[in-house]
Amino acid sequence: MNDYYEVRFSIEPASEDASDLLCDALGEIGFESFVSDDLNPGATLTAYVPAAAMDDAAVAAACGSTGMDVAIRFEKTFVEGQDWNAEWEKNYFQPIVIGDQCVVHSSFHTDVPKARYDIVIDPKMAFGTGHHATTSLMAENILALDLEGRRLVDMGTGTGILAILAAMRGAAEITAVEIDGFAYENACENFRLNGVDGVVTPVLGDASSLDSLAEGSVDVFLANINRNIITGDIAAYSRVLASGGTMLLSGFYEEDIPVVEAAAAPCGLVTLGHDVRDRWTCLKLKKA
Repeated sequence: MNDYYEVRFSIEPASEDASDLLCDALGEIGFESFVSDDLNPGATLTAYVPAAAMDDAAVAAACGSTGMDVAIRFEKTFVEGQDWNAEWEKNYFQPIVIGDQCVVHSSFHTDVPKARYDIVIDPKMAFGTGHHATTSLMAENILALDLEGRRLVDMGTGTGILAILAAMRGAAEITAVEIDGFAYENACENFRLNGVDGVVTPVLGDASSLDSLAEGSVDVFLANINRNIITGDIAAYSRVLASGGTMLLSGFYEEDIPVVEAAAAPCGLVTLGHDVRDRWTCLKLKKA
């Protein structure tokens, strides 16, 4: 049974930066999905964690880890396993068109716009439907790349949306890495739904799983995670990227770019440019 805890956090005074740092900390202790209050950004956050992973002491520690002058309180509600697709349809997930070329929808949607690339995502509790700025920015950059016959890694694949789009764009071999077991199973389902499971190899693990790939064997590397994980693992990303290869990074704000670039430079990665939406950014790098 996919039982969860819904944990609602209140942040005083309201701070979007504190909310983002809290999300990072919660992700490290097993939280899978986050929903912010659009009417009062930075004041409340709702997060979901598998019931077996709920640890009140760890959550309290995460609340105190932002390093900002805010007070964060939380209350939890047990949510019995249910039809998560129905919940997404009812509350969050509606069809979306990205870059005028790609439509993302779920198998339960009936009124779907037409586009060149039609992606079916049943997200359940995994991240990545195209609605968040980071996912749509990454997808738009994928649409701009020549991926025909390319080898690619999608690090932190979530629902698998970026790997699916890359496969539809002609990538020949894709390794899709996901650390969370439930998200991994969801991604595998979505790969089958879109008929790309013959191109995409899903891997359950973290950056250490890249050790199985040969040095310089990947043409394009994608990572839409968060700043701390990216900067901590970027040397492993760079090792498998071929000379002249492209790396797309997201999951952090525009003001975080210098931090990411400082970690990337010693790995032979140079900045080609970046895109921004709602302060979130997609950073494009090249392996020198």
